[in-house]
Amino acid sequence: MTVASLQELRRIAEAVGHLRERTVQDVVIRSDCRQLRITLEDGQTLLVSVLMDDAGKPRLDADLIRAADEAPQGQLEVRFDGDE
Repeated sequence: MTVASLQELRRIAEAVGHLRERTVQDVVIRSDCRQLRITLEDGQTLLVSVLMDDAGKPRLDADLIRAADEAPQGQLEVRFDGDE
């Protein structure tokens, strides 16, 4: 059994801590049970995943994905015209 580093555990605890007093809108788990996606009512998503390290050992990972507050700045529009 592998022991997660203290830094990894703190990061995961912080991400999960964001769920406190929030309303969960949806929970989805992948069919292979390697990822749990928790969607919050405010648009944020918590992803809890099992990833394989370079040695092939599983490790737990958690990421809090925050919804974008506004439209992306500096968006580039590219148009493709006929035979040019």
